[in-house]
Amino acid sequence: MWTYEKRLEYPVKVTGNDLRMAKFLLAQYGGPDSELSAGVRYLTQRYSMPTPRTKGLLTDIGTEELAHWEIIATMIYKLTHGVPAEVMKEAGMGGYFTMHDNAVYPANPDGVPWTAAYIQATGDPVTDLHEDMAAEQKARTTYEHLIRLTDDPGIKDTLRFLREREVVHFQRFGEALDQVYEYVDSKKVF
Repeated sequence: MWTYEKRLEYPVKVTGNDLRMAKFLLAQYGGPDSELSAGVRYLTQRYSMPTPRTKGLLTDIGTEELAHWEIIATMIYKLTHGVPAEVMKEAGMGGYFTMHDNAVYPANPDGVPWTAAYIQATGDPVTDLHEDMAAEQKARTTYEHLIRLTDDPGIKDTLRFLREREVVHFQRFGEALDQVYEYVDSKKVF
């Protein structure tokens, strides 16, 4: 159960419509390494974590990833808001417009819809935490690529914030992995 505060975790400022950048941002909205994939992954894996502390960490980070998903959606919406169909078509987003108009829909930049096949939950906390650390590194790399694809200072600022959160999540998952190893090593069976 969550309490929802009706404001973004970080403000989203854009200077105008930019369909090219909106399309690139779909990688973090509906791609395999997107904020949606991360949030669903962590909120699923939390159930098989062996300690309340690691369960809580996955719940916290999974929830934050959904907040990041909302930030990405806001950027995409602001970048595409009010753009007519013919302009969407010229920008290579005619197929997207056909199916979604200017709505924000979880698909990758190539138009492939998000799928639960993007997430992993093995039930083994060590394996899952390694998966989570890799996911955070992939997201960090994607944000670095996205930053290089825009000149908009507001978008760059927001993307830098999101990139830094990926670094923090990677560090927290590393700490959680150490805790899981300690827990496993402390179990004594006679």
